[in-house]
Amino acid sequence: MNKRTFLKTSSALLAGTMISPALPSCRNEQKPLTNWAENLTYGTGNVSYPKTLEEVQTVIREAGKIRALGSRHSFNAIADSSVHQLSLQQLDKVVSLDHQANTVTVEGGMTYGQLCEYLHKEGFALHNLASLPHISIAGACATGTHGSGIKNGNLATAVAGLELVDAAGEAKTLTPNLNGDMFEGAVVGLGGLGVVTKVTLTVQPTFMMQQAVYRNLPMKTLATNFETIMASGDSVSLFTDWQNERVSQVWIKKKTDATAPVKLDPEFYGATLATKDMHPLEDLSAENCTSQMGVPGPWYERMPHFRMGFTPSSGKELQSEYFVPIEHAYEGIMALVSLNSRITPHLFISEIRTIAADTLWMSPHYGKTCVAFHFTWKPEWEAVQKLLPMIEEKLSPFNARPHWGKLFTMAPAVLQSRIQKLPQFKALMAEYDPKAKFRNAFLDSALF
Repeated sequence: MNKRTFLKTSSALLAGTMISPALPSCRNEQKPLTNWAENLTYGTGNVSYPKTLEEVQTVIREAGKIRALGSRHSFNAIADSSVHQLSLQQLDKVVSLDHQANTVTVEGGMTYGQLCEYLHKEGFALHNLASLPHISIAGACATGTHGSGIKNGNLATAVAGLELVDAAGEAKTLTPNLNGDMFEGAVVGLGGLGVVTKVTLTVQPTFMMQQAVYRNLPMKTLATNFETIMASGDSVSLFTDWQNERVSQVWIKKKTDATAPVKLDPEFYGATLATKDMHPLEDLSAENCTSQMGVPGPWYERMPHFRMGFTPSSGKELQSEYFVPIEHAYEGIMALVSLNSRITPHLFISEIRTIAADTLWMSPHYGKTCVAFHFTWKPEWEAVQKLLPMIEEKLSPFNARPHWGKLFTMAPAVLQSRIQKLPQFKALMAEYDPKAKFRNAFLDSALF
């Protein structure tokens, strides 16, 4: 696939074609669904589409084995099942907005794109967003999905409460006050504790942002300035194809009180200010990207890279991502540069971001602020499957961990050795799901 085709299939990302149409009944026997990228066809066409909490409970009570489906943006089999899947797409409403507690409660199928405009109109905002807004809130939190910002925790760190239906079909309300430390084990739950039917998120007063893009940052600049560069905005991303020891683009997103375009410095650590809006792949149109050039806009129209208003087709790409403690950022970068001749032929683009440390048991950022190395691959799985072990070996000295929703080949024993709270999480799974109703081949392999 060339870059022009990539624009058509993935610049604007997700919505209509990714999600099945509304169904008249709770259960539908059909041809098995695929994930968003269509690199994975699920193992069953037995999918339930409940419209109420009571229907979710009934489906779970009657199921032998079952897995929850969100927006199907995971690139691996974490949501797969050979028996039964439960889609939350029809549970996608705002339940309540508490102006006093600064929280919003939403149903488990709601996406960030659906929520953000509503919050802004009500005078509120979220602390962070991922690069695209079309992903489900419950699914993103359950997999530790993140945005960027050296002081910003991943999206799950905003979770203040959950409603979860356990293996017995009982609806449980989980909060830090009710559940103590166990709550921190349930938030990034990997779908292993039950089906999350409601999520309560902490919100803050709404704000405006502006973003600028700088081109051609010498990679050697990161040797001594990495953390300063990544702290130069509220959210910062570096894009590279690993060639020529350069960062092709630096995206800097900042909060602002301005209502008119902000004057931008013409240079940034040797990189030069872009003179027009940019796409991460420089020869592609930026029409699907969020506005740049210092033009202020609402937070939810600047923090993502891609605009919410576009309905994409299925994305013909593969994605992998690995997290390394931030103190090893430049070493990790140089380790990946050493593989550039192997990586680049199969790569669309890589993105480097930072995520603040958190206390969520199964979060890849548990206890440590991380740098994330993200790879958007061409749909060439045979080649990528050979590359991932090389990348994992290069990052192994830094105890790298993969994103739960992306492609990786790390041996289960290695992965498990890097999850400090794994024994406690397994105990939690046994409590909420004693007969392993929610376990699938992915969890069996990765965790057991």
